[in-house]
Amino acid sequence: MNILKNKKALFIIISASVCALLMCLADGVFKLPYAAKSGVKICLFLVVPVCYSLMNKAVGKKLKALLIPSRKAVITALMLGCAVFAVILGGYFLLSPIIDLSAIAESLTSGAGVGKDNFIYVAVYISFVNSLLEEFFFRGYSFLLLKSETSRAFAYIFSSLCFAIYHAGMTSGWFNIGIYLLSVLGLFAGGCIFNLLNEKSESIYPSYLTHMFANFAINLIGLIMFGII
Repeated sequence: MNILKNKKALFIIISASVCALLMCLADGVFKLPYAAKSGVKICLFLVVPVCYSLMNKAVGKKLKALLIPSRKAVITALMLGCAVFAVILGGYFLLSPIIDLSAIAESLTSGAGVGKDNFIYVAVYISFVNSLLEEFFFRGYSFLLLKSETSRAFAYIFSSLCFAIYHAGMTSGWFNIGIYLLSVLGLFAGGCIFNLLNEKSESIYPSYLTHMFANFAINLIGLIMFGII
């Protein structure tokens, strides 16, 4: 399929690339406060796809279908989510001797305005709202919708690359260059795994639940990092 001749695919590719890059810059370069960054993210990750779906009824129909949950897929995702939770915590305790948590805390406090006083509120938002927003955009809009217009391989690579680029700005300055590059590679691999979870059920809920549990683990580490627990 010639992507350049497919207007739907071309619009998804261009809009998703621009949105992911803008969010990367908002985090890594402009370092917007968390509230402002969340507002920008909602405009880019939710408003852009929704506006496009309103302009194109066929796109709107496909996006709505992605929001229908599958019971079997949800149960599988819950089991996987628990495993991911354990792996992330295990990785943290394994790597904690070489990770400077104080530097990460300082980066969050000075750059994003996230600190001990508001971390719990931010953690709840990240776990339930932000993860759903990201899964709708990266797995629904940038993968499942794109896959219906392009090849499976291209949709896998493109959506996972956008997912990694988006997080690259967020995690810049947290680790040394080796761990940073490894984390970006891991994010790309994670995007591919999330795509695989959703592909069979053709919905975003399997990856959403898994993503949610991953955020539970990360937020638990954050509670430790800020000395809340």
